[in-house]
Amino acid sequence: MTQGDDDAELVEFATKLFGFARSGETENLVNYVDAGVPVNLTNENGDTLLMLASYHGHSETVSALVARGADVNRPNDRGQTPLAGAVFKGEDEVVRILVEAGANPTSGSPTALAAAHMFGRDDYLALLQQTLGE
Repeated sequence: MTQGDDDAELVEFATKLFGFARSGETENLVNYVDAGVPVNLTNENGDTLLMLASYHGHSETVSALVARGADVNRPNDRGQTPLAGAVFKGEDEVVRILVEAGANPTSGSPTALAAAHMFGRDDYLALLQQTLGE
């Protein structure tokens, strides 16, 4: 096997993992994380497994990744956080899970607070401001 073959296999494997996060295949994904895949693995855009699961509304996957130590505040290369992505997509259960896990509503760009304000989500604004003690 050549280095190129190894690299192609690694890319294929990582693509599969990110696909599990996007599609909410929790059991498949956590089996790999539990076997040693870094829970904060990022793709070429800086998206973590948690970011992809959050953005696509997979609350069970989000919970499982958070339970395994996923960084709830880690932004991608564009400065977006999992919480802001979930607010943007209107994923109520994911927003709740991330807030309970300590996600910072003022981190990233745009922030989760800004996204909630932009989309007129008063329910999210109230929840996010509550976490800030406002």
